Amino acid sequence: MAGPGEGERADAGRNRLLLLDAAKRLIDNHGAAAVTMDEVARAAGVGKGTVFRRFGSRAGLMLALLDHSESEMQRAFMSGPPPLGPGAAPRERLVAYGLARLAMVCAHLDVLVEADDAAGPDRLSHPARQVSVMHVRALLRDMGFAPVDEALSLAVLAPLEAAAIFHLTEHEGLTIDEIGHQWERLVGSLTPAN
Repeated sequence: MAGPGEGERADAGRNRLLLLDAAKRLIDNHGAAAVTMDEVARAAGVGKGTVFRRFGSRAGLMLALLDHSESEMQRAFMSGPPPLGPGAAPRERLVAYGLARLAMVCAHLDVLVEADDAAGPDRLSHPARQVSVMHVRALLRDMGFAPVDEALSLAVLAPLEAAAIFHLTEHEGLTIDEIGHQWERLVGSLTPAN
């Protein structure tokens, strides 16, 4: 399978985006567990064979959906406009990062909870997560935390994990807006020791 944009025909790239968009809409409406390859093909207006050729399996489709969202998120915080991208104060960027991560995780919560369960403790070592950890560490360092302890990075990222958001929404009854406000208060309370 060709990666996005890499040796990909224009129609294959268009189909890939159609399929990812259809999968996201179906997940938003029905949850990840209820989405089948047939439904994704039908919603995208392509044949089922196209879905299997492009992604190999339902798991491959779900991973591609996560990868696509993660790539967009990384582009936004590495080179997008402020406050998420460069050019804003580090604390402001950290707040923006958390709110963007919260929105992304919520958009894929079912899939991420399933993926985290399947990965077990290794989920903390996933390359995409490591990019986020490096970004948060850099922002904390720019805020005056030096050196940035690994435990601090984990603690700051913990409320943005799929399992934490699932717990906060399903068991604590918080809305996404309430979680976002709590994230902003958390970041606002971070003060480096002198």
